[in-house]
Amino acid sequence: MSSANLDPMLPQRYRVVHVQREMHDTFTLELAPVDAGPLCTYAGGQFNMLYVFGIGEIPISISGGSANGETLMHTTRAVGPVSKRLCELSVGEMLGVRGPFGSRWPLEQAEGKDVVIAAGGLGLAPLRTTIYRILAQRERYKRLILFYGARTPDDILYRRELARWSKQVDLEILLTVDQATPPWRGSVGVVTRLVPQASLDPLNTIAFLCGPEVMMRFTILELMKRGLAAEQIYISMERNMKCAIGFCGHCQYGPEFICKDGPVVQYSRVQALFTKREI
Repeated sequence: MSSANLDPMLPQRYRVVHVQREMHDTFTLELAPVDAGPLCTYAGGQFNMLYVFGIGEIPISISGGSANGETLMHTTRAVGPVSKRLCELSVGEMLGVRGPFGSRWPLEQAEGKDVVIAAGGLGLAPLRTTIYRILAQRERYKRLILFYGARTPDDILYRRELARWSKQVDLEILLTVDQATPPWRGSVGVVTRLVPQASLDPLNTIAFLCGPEVMMRFTILELMKRGLAAEQIYISMERNMKCAIGFCGHCQYGPEFICKDGPVVQYSRVQALFTKREI
């Protein structure tokens, strides 16, 4: 899916049609286009630049919406001037949308394989549409395993959806939190502690990871201990993206530009850089 008819430098007007509060500082905005014209169709893993008029714009992963682009969903946490204003928007207000940009999760390569999805914190948002895509086309894939970690039980994203997914016999969900609070009775610790608990076929598995880099770095090590090769692992990178089309250089990562060469990259492409913590 693409939006070849859209000018990537010109924001399109969208209106907020629904606001879902996920946590005290995290919201999912559902948007619909205001003007007639090409729709912002997307693939899982891509992002949009969301522009709050008079304040600025930031890159936000697409976390859902209709496949034809009639609606878009973005999940964001209030941490800076733009994201704080995004989280204050109410139904009926407008904002600008540029995109979609970037690469996507390679679901075609995952067909016929076990799929491991590992996420930390808000890293579940860029993977949400991919989980729904796999569930909608379940016959194309083998086992589906989700490792998900949050700081505390109150920081678990998409709590209601996780509860629904956990009732499906063909989706294995393993959750953990860094710090437990009552009445949590589940796993306590980092995501890497979950990896040994799942039965994996290392020769027929593909893994998608998104979350803090330290979480991805050590989860990759655990997956490789289980026999996965670097070519079987895909990660979603985060860098300071400004233009979204590789002109400004803010998100350069070695020879790569995260906004146009990523954010989803095969781990083997960035392995040498990813193990260097200062980059």
